[in-house]
Order: sequence, then C-alpha cells, then structure tokens
Amino acid sequence: MIATVVWGTGNVGRAAIRAVEAHPALKLTAVLVHNPDKVGRDAGDLAVLGHDLAVAATDDIEAVLAASPRAVVYAASGDVRFDEAMADIVKAIRAGAVVVTPALYPLYDQRNAPPELRDPILAAIADGGGSLFVSGVDPGWGNDVLPLLISGLGTEVDMIRCQEIFDYSTYEQPDSVRYLVGMGQPMDYQPPMLAPMVPSMVWGGQVRLIARGLGAEIEEIRETLDRRPLENTVTTRTMGDFEAGTQGAVRFEVQGIVDGEPRIVIEHVTRIHPSCAPDWPQPPSGAGAHKVIIEGRPRIEVSVEATDEGENRSAGGNATAVGRLVTAIDWLVAAEPGLYDALDVPLRPAAGKLGRR
Repeated sequence: MIATVVWGTGNVGRAAIRAVEAHPALKLTAVLVHNPDKVGRDAGDLAVLGHDLAVAATDDIEAVLAASPRAVVYAASGDVRFDEAMADIVKAIRAGAVVVTPALYPLYDQRNAPPELRDPILAAIADGGGSLFVSGVDPGWGNDVLPLLISGLGTEVDMIRCQEIFDYSTYEQPDSVRYLVGMGQPMDYQPPMLAPMVPSMVWGGQVRLIARGLGAEIEEIRETLDRRPLENTVTTRTMGDFEAGTQGAVRFEVQGIVDGEPRIVIEHVTRIHPSCAPDWPQPPSGAGAHKVIIEGRPRIEVSVEATDEGENRSAGGNATAVGRLVTAIDWLVAAEPGLYDALDVPLRPAAGKLGRR
C-alpha cells in the first residue's frame, strides 16, 4: 500500500480523501489542514463520508513529511497563494514524495514553464527523489487527454473546442467567485483572473499540450472576453446575495492560433445564476457540464456531467479532476522520479474499484 497524504480539505481536498480511501493501492496516512477548527477532526468527517477513517487532521507539516509519505495530494489553493503553494510542494518533493496537484497551473505544460518555476522543482526531485504531476480542476483531463482521444475518431480536424459551462451559485469558494472572478462586483471592477494575459497564463499550457499531442505548431495565443451584468438580484445557497447591475456572467476564450486561425480553443462560460446571459451556451441539464467539440469530418460533440455530494455539479467536476490525479499516483510511484505532464501520464481505468464502497 502506498502511504498517501491529503494536504487541504476544501472542495478539492474532500474529494481527494474519498478518492484515496477508495483506491485499492493507496492508504490514507495523514490529512493536513490550515484551519485550526479542523485540527483533530477525523478525515471521514471532513470528507463527508458518513463514517470515520481513524485519521485525525493535523497542521503539523514537519511531522507529517518526516514520516516519509510516498505520495501527497496537494489540494490547497494556489490561486491567491502561489508562492506558498510552490514552497509546500517543493518541501514535499524534497521529502521523497510523489506529488499530484492542481495548484501550480503554470506547470500544466511543464516543458514550456519558465526556468524560475521548473528549476526549484527539478532541484527538489534531484535532492529527494520525488515527482510532480500537475493537472487542472477545470477539469484538466477535459482540456488535454479527452480532446486528444476524441480527435483520433475523426478523419479531418478543423478545430478543437473545450468548454466549461458552469453555474457558480453552487460553489463554496466565495473569495474566488467574488474577487478572483468578480461575480457580484461592479462592472468596472477588474477581476484578477480576467486581467489581460492571465487566462493565457492559466490555460495556455493546456492549449499547448493539445497542440503537442496533435503535432501542431502554435503561432500565438489570443484571448477574448465578454462580461454581463445581472438584471435582478439573486440569492445563492452558499454565498448570499448578488446585486442587480453587478457582474453575473463571464465568457472568455483562450485560443491557440494555427495557420492564422483559432484551431484550439478553451472556452469558459460561467454564471452566478442561469438567468444571466441566457443566449450564451447552456449545460444540457443542471448546473454545469464540460464539453469537447471537434469541428471537422465528422463533427463530434461530447458532453460530460458529473455529480457528487448530492446533486452538486461543482463537486462532481472537482471529483473527476481529483480522480485523474489520484489514479496517477501508483503509476508515478513506479516511474522514475521526474516532472510529468498530462501527455506523459496515461489516463488509466478504475482497476480494482468496481463495486467498492
């Protein structure tokens, strides 16, 4: 059994605890938390499993890493604390752990990441013998291995479009929703996540991964952005009121230009309420979906909807993204220490999980 730590117990961390517990090759040995109110709580309680796992959450990072865990699922946020997340992950790799995480988005496409990001990771790998695999929660597999897999079903491919269509009203991260993305803020507010070139910094690596898988050359990466105000005040279950006239919907594209045309597109359509921007793409049902559309011959469209924690599609999307990361752990443990990306790590079947509860 591979001794595995889950670091962070938010939207991603809850799903990570459940995924590690369900994996037949992994053993949950520790859970790291930052919030002092969570210290001492059982991992099963934090993950809403309905039963205890006999693993109490702790904030003692040094003690957990001193026990030499073989793997760490780093589920703490890197959005507003990138440097801290980077330092945590380097520390875990130097302790000899295989680390899987969505937190370091510039390392989605690790081959093209700047040296100031790659070098500390590579130095930690050389020192400690650990590894790192970064994939997204948007979800990463939906913007790399899935479109590449589907592209092989066609005879001609003119364009690949990956869509996330999502209603943020079910999401339990008010700081990210209100301040990073700007929902509920005045229309003249500049959300950090929507500032020029930030979407390209976050999702450009996935565009380049798709291009690399197709053997295509990206000439440049472009962005488009549209924002819509709420016509009426709406009330959400998890985050309270969002006032009329404030930002209620966002649509942007990160476009990979090939032969002068946008051929690889990652598009996000996000709302705080279904009534905002009704003319924009809508999910087939419920609060959200992820789509891959291959324009070509034949035209192929695949829509993926996932639910977890009841009917919570935000939790479902997180769970599938975490599943991709956690399922990679035993492959990474068997591989040579290194810095890996989505084209290196195979998408693997749920071996040994059928019927497990």
